[in-house]
Amino acid sequence: MAGALPIAIAQVDCFVGDAPGNADRILAAAARARALGARIVVFPELALSGYPPEDLLFHRGFRNRIGEALARLEREARGIDLVVGYPEYAGEAIYNSAAVIRDGRIVANHRKQLLPNYQVFDEKRYFQAGGGPTCLDVDGVRVALLICEDVWEPGPAAAAKAAGAELALVLNASPFELRKQSRREEVLLARARETGLGFVYANLVGGQDELVFDGQSFVMSRDGVVAHRAPAFDEAVTVVEHAGGRWRGELARAPTDEEAAYRAIATGIRDYVNKHGFPGVVIGLSGGVDSALVLVLAVDALGADRVHTVMMPSRYTSPMSLEDAEAMARGLGVKHSILPIEAMFEATLETLAAEFRGLPPDATEENIQARCRGMLLMAISNKTGRIVLTTGNKSEMSVGYATLYGDMAGGFAPIKDCSKTLVYRLCRWRNAQGVIIPPRIIERPPSAELRPDQKDTDSLPPYEVLDPILEAFVEQDLSVGEIVGQGFDRATVVRVLEMVKRNEYKRRQAPPGVRVSRRAFGRDWRYPITSGYRPGDH
Repeated sequence: MAGALPIAIAQVDCFVGDAPGNADRILAAAARARALGARIVVFPELALSGYPPEDLLFHRGFRNRIGEALARLEREARGIDLVVGYPEYAGEAIYNSAAVIRDGRIVANHRKQLLPNYQVFDEKRYFQAGGGPTCLDVDGVRVALLICEDVWEPGPAAAAKAAGAELALVLNASPFELRKQSRREEVLLARARETGLGFVYANLVGGQDELVFDGQSFVMSRDGVVAHRAPAFDEAVTVVEHAGGRWRGELARAPTDEEAAYRAIATGIRDYVNKHGFPGVVIGLSGGVDSALVLVLAVDALGADRVHTVMMPSRYTSPMSLEDAEAMARGLGVKHSILPIEAMFEATLETLAAEFRGLPPDATEENIQARCRGMLLMAISNKTGRIVLTTGNKSEMSVGYATLYGDMAGGFAPIKDCSKTLVYRLCRWRNAQGVIIPPRIIERPPSAELRPDQKDTDSLPPYEVLDPILEAFVEQDLSVGEIVGQGFDRATVVRVLEMVKRNEYKRRQAPPGVRVSRRAFGRDWRYPITSGYRPGDH
């Protein structure tokens, strides 16, 4: 393309707090972009600090590290313009900024204008808002700088157009949730139609605590066409060419919902384990669908040699569960231990016999079994250094169908934001790539196996009823009346919502896990533990 401006998008996995290491990553990606013939390379939002840095921003030592790393980029980056996101300290103020580094100096600097303060974002806690547009010339092309939220509202892009921009480089740290990419592209389509600008959207990739960033950086042409898309969930340096409003690039395949959720969780496991330096993971394998999914995810994320499964049968464990757990572990090639809990369970009941005299058996005895298992898993974790992955799903976490210090004990909860129905969808998707989960694990009625002939439906509505009610309440904030209006029984809705309210104290003590929905328990769920609100009154 004659007279084209080659622009590189560096979709990198940055490590929160590791400014020197992030500078290494930025310089390595810049060298790769230069080798590919790019004139300018765009990095994600706050690439130098990692995202989100949270209260690290207030620490003076961290501020010093950022300054040193930025100075190093100025010294060492040559032969290509770098557009780098970083926290800018100006006296007592902090800005979420993008610096353009050219031949040893910063030639332009943009301060993020719109600061999100919803869902997982709380940027107004940390940053001051910037002013108007920032534009610069790159080989005769007038280029504007924008940062993430700046394109979710019309104003900043319109101001950039009014300042003479032909295209905009947009730095992003946009976390994954199901169907998020389509919303990003819809937003940029609207901005392109409003302004006639083309947009280069550079997104972060990798896992950070509960958040996963899926990459999928893209170019939206001024004509409203996606002209380039980088891969999902993988680091990449890709180059696009711009000339006279026309673009040349490649389109990576967009994943399906099931593939996207699966890869997001695997990415979250991989980065949480690796960035913390754990040698591997330990999983309580029950023969049920939840632990089966977590096992396959862990093997895909880390490799079989870093995964240890433990089957802990009790008097209520079925032969089918033992067989299926062993078959899965053997098929995947992971270390597998069988540690019966019967003796521990009996000893605990004997110790408590006088305290429990005259009281009928109830959920207490069920919870003791779960806590025996939790103690064994945590002991293995302490001895080996491997982190325990818990196997609870969002449906269970919502209504408290889980045991504190039992099956909730662990360091990371990969599927805590997956409803039970999504768990089944992910299992079927994974088996479609090659059967690895025994089909009867997926087909059998779910059971905690903590009492004779137990089924989940003894305590809960069927999941095909429960999960839509939970989604309506947790993710959409609908009232009882609105949910009933969707065709659900009022008594069932009230019962479910009361369980959600009653079990907030459990969720506060749960380990972090990967966010895949619009509202996950954790960063974007702030529900009071102590509350007089009665959902059934409205």
